[in-house]
Amino acid sequence: MSTEEYKQVIAVRADIKMSKGKTAVQVAHAAVEAVLLIIDSGDRTWLRWLQAWRLQGQKKIAVRVDNEQQLLRVYSEARSLGLPASLIADAGLTELPPGTRTAAAVGPAPSRLVDRITGNLKLL
Repeated sequence: MSTEEYKQVIAVRADIKMSKGKTAVQVAHAAVEAVLLIIDSGDRTWLRWLQAWRLQGQKKIAVRVDNEQQLLRVYSEARSLGLPASLIADAGLTELPPGTRTAAAVGPAPSRLVDRITGNLKLL
């Protein structure tokens, strides 16, 4: 059995004002959307990663990015490495204007790959 570790990292913009509750919801949206992307894709590698991640306790880490540009960089680097990733744009029903990009999830995927993109980011 593989000893590879798996995780999901959710990056959240620190430059926009969100309440703690709103931030929590954006993190949840990103995490769920990335998992649904894996399921919908049918990609066998991603599905194996998802299964291993679930068996290991679904490790999730929330980190901060300074602005939208950094958020988009996290998302695009994940996609270019072939990792599952989601990018959340708020619906604008409560605190933020519609379309405000708030969070991005990378993984679940092998920790060593996720860390290439998010390993230098500070915890939220």
